[in-house]
Amino acid sequence: MLKELLIKNFAIIDDLSIRFEDGLTVLSGETGAGKSIIINAVNLILGARASAKMIRDGFETAELSAFFEIPENSPAAAVMGDNGYAPEDGLMVRRIISSNDRHRVYINDRMATMQMLAAITENLASISGQHANQGLLKEESHLAVLDRFGGLLPQVQKVSELYGQMVPLCQSLDDLNARKENQEKEMALLQYQAAEIADADIGSDEDESLEKERLRLKNAVFLHQAVFSAIESLYGADGAILEQLGEVRKQLEKAAELDEGVSPAVQGLSDSLFALEDVTETLRSYLGSLDTESESLEAVESRLDLINRLKRKYGGSLEALFRKRDAIDAELAAISDIDGEIERAQTKLKAYHDELADCALRLSAERRRVARRFAKSVEKELAGLKMAGTRFDVEFSRTPCGRQTSPWLCADGHLLSAAGIDQAVFMIAPNVGESLKPLAAIASGGELSRVVLALKAILAGTDAVGTVIFDEVDAGIGGAVAETVGKKLNALAGKHQLICITHLPQIARFGGHHYFIEKCVKKGRTTTTIRPMDKEARIREIARMLGGETITPTALEHARAMMA
Repeated sequence: MLKELLIKNFAIIDDLSIRFEDGLTVLSGETGAGKSIIINAVNLILGARASAKMIRDGFETAELSAFFEIPENSPAAAVMGDNGYAPEDGLMVRRIISSNDRHRVYINDRMATMQMLAAITENLASISGQHANQGLLKEESHLAVLDRFGGLLPQVQKVSELYGQMVPLCQSLDDLNARKENQEKEMALLQYQAAEIADADIGSDEDESLEKERLRLKNAVFLHQAVFSAIESLYGADGAILEQLGEVRKQLEKAAELDEGVSPAVQGLSDSLFALEDVTETLRSYLGSLDTESESLEAVESRLDLINRLKRKYGGSLEALFRKRDAIDAELAAISDIDGEIERAQTKLKAYHDELADCALRLSAERRRVARRFAKSVEKELAGLKMAGTRFDVEFSRTPCGRQTSPWLCADGHLLSAAGIDQAVFMIAPNVGESLKPLAAIASGGELSRVVLALKAILAGTDAVGTVIFDEVDAGIGGAVAETVGKKLNALAGKHQLICITHLPQIARFGGHHYFIEKCVKKGRTTTTIRPMDKEARIREIARMLGGETITPTALEHARAMMA
């Protein structure tokens, strides 16, 4: 239930605050005073698109805030709980509209997205205007209205879930059949790729080892010269290092005979000589294994070219190449069993399709039964709203399956959808002797207002919306009809919080709460103000609505009688 609305720097509103109670709240005032601006503000609170043009001249931002009480176990409470809000604390929505179109939304003082706002407020309030483009008059919504009236939403949910499971299965089966049609080409390509990789017989990290081998072969001459020169210096040349160190050792050995303190040096030098001899042998062995043939380098480079070409073709690295090899093997195995996959998919689809078709057909039959009761209820409500003799019906249609339609998405020759196999249109004949026509084709604003009110009254027991706002529900009506509409609103207020903008005293007198909206000039600026009215103020306002600007004693007397 909407408890409070604050509007600041919005259109011609400077700073306005309204507190709402349950029951029927009436908003009245002269045409152009700003009543519809308040409705626009509520629309924005519920998630409508904002524009910088809505900001009051001379300001950079406009601010709208609303506080709602959230019923326990309501859809809004569930969405709030799922997203970390505490519904028992209520819902505070705040929208900041900026001149740079960078608007912001806050939910319970946390910045939020428009998607989050729409999800939470979806079932909080509805606004019914006088035009035929409102929700209840859109033909695509008629089936949902009928389902809600008949308590068929659990069956609709079941159909929707089954349909949601069917669609990806159908796509998967289509993909399998397409793969089967291209199986020969696909298998030939995969087999060629598998053979190309297998024939190369590439080892793990082979590219790195070949790069090292290529580097060695390209520098074989330098390596040979460097190693040969080192051997000569160590051992082969006259006065080689080993020869000189041998002489040094002999001298030190003689010294050690005279003084044992020299012995450790002799031992260390002997160890070094042995180590250098080992180094020399290692270098000789390396020199013997060094390959300087150009044919070896060509073979390594050819092998590297093959590996690099395959790396580029299959992913850019050996790891990617090996992953591609494994994936090709898996695809070949899958293709070889594609008939089995198709058979399994068809078996699974048949089970879902049989259940979905059965549910959809049973739902369709239930809808036709409910439609008869719904039509009688609408006719009864309209008769009570001075539209006696009006005929109302629900016209059903189904979309036949075309040649290209998947047989899995058909039931009894008709196209299945998440809502079943039906489309529904509300048909009405407001005047005796006329043929039934689509509801949206009605031309009379007064008839439209009463039809919307009748539908709201019928759905009152099943509608999850807590607050219903009627923007000039009195359009096109007057006199006794207005009195009847007022009584109907009063009865509907027992099940919903109602906020009603009206110009008719016959409706305004039923309000449990009444606000007067007027336009005035303050400090050279036009602004809209709102004030609650006590009993005497309401009598004067109803007298104004009866007689115009000049309130006569007769109008006041009539107003008192109406309020009594």
